[in-house]
Amino acid sequence: MFFHSLSILAYQKTKLNTPVKCVIKDIHFKSFRSSKPSNRIQKTMCDKGFTQPSELEVHKRIHTSEKPYKFAVCYKGFTQASSLKVHQRIHTGETPYTCAVCYKGFTQASSLKVHQRIHTGEKPYTCAVCNKGFTQASSLKRHQIIHTGEKLYTCTVCNKGFTRAFYLHCHQMIHTGETPYTCTVCNKGFTQAFHLHSHQMIHTGEKPYTCAVCNKGFTQASLLKRHQRIHTGEKLYTCTVCNKGFTRAFYLHNHQRIHTGEKPYRCAVCNKEFTQSSTLKTHQIIHTDGKPYNCNVCKKEFSQSHSLKRHRKIHTDIKTSEKQQVQSDF
Repeated sequence: MFFHSLSILAYQKTKLNTPVKCVIKDIHFKSFRSSKPSNRIQKTMCDKGFTQPSELEVHKRIHTSEKPYKFAVCYKGFTQASSLKVHQRIHTGETPYTCAVCYKGFTQASSLKVHQRIHTGEKPYTCAVCNKGFTQASSLKRHQIIHTGEKLYTCTVCNKGFTRAFYLHCHQMIHTGETPYTCTVCNKGFTQAFHLHSHQMIHTGEKPYTCAVCNKGFTQASLLKRHQRIHTGEKLYTCTVCNKGFTRAFYLHNHQRIHTGEKPYRCAVCNKEFTQSSTLKTHQIIHTDGKPYNCNVCKKEFSQSHSLKRHRKIHTDIKTSEKQQVQSDF
């Protein structure tokens, strides 16, 4: 038989006082004198133990893919009746577990428990590399990919890699042109509801996240957090080749191209290659004769911001010279 009988498992628990083990497959041994399989069978285990035979029976369904509990509305299957019951709340909107602090409702007690850590500040899961804390084990696992550089999800169109399936899904909308979230003020479209919400603050002028050091306001908590590294000097992202530190993963990624020689951005006119899209964009102005940077003193135009900056020093030097001349006359 594929599994031990429940009676044997019950005996193992009650009589031998040891946890029951999961048997996941049978292996028939070949006889030394014949190529035919013998009747001797070895039960291999996945080493997961259970105190109750009923718990083992539910666990077996992971290996067999059996999902006996089906929901009549969406036909989604579940291994346990309790999982089906929780899923039904998605359709009914029922949230029986409520946070005592902010009154947010949840479909599961476990979800409420994780949420409460926002209010308590508890972060039981810590990264062994940078000691950053997290409220959930899944968040820690996702974070660790930053250090490994692993990108499991790849775009089939441009081969760009992503650390999360959600990021890939949002990226694919660039290729499809899909923007399901639209601003009611300016009709600008967005691939994510979060980006729309942040954008709307441009129209309202709202900046709810403020730096405690310089009082600069931000529309997103992530932007504030990134800004604060200017004051702390914290550089979480380090190049494995030259040990140079960076405040953002994006800066590290661009820097690494210096070592690899990768230049993924190419000018369609002269085929010159660049490590960053912003550098390519600046370069393309040469071909268009565009000069978007204007001096506010003499109105002279420049194709690049650094050229304008260098030019402004002429006016600064003139003013300094005039001031010194006036002082010498007195």
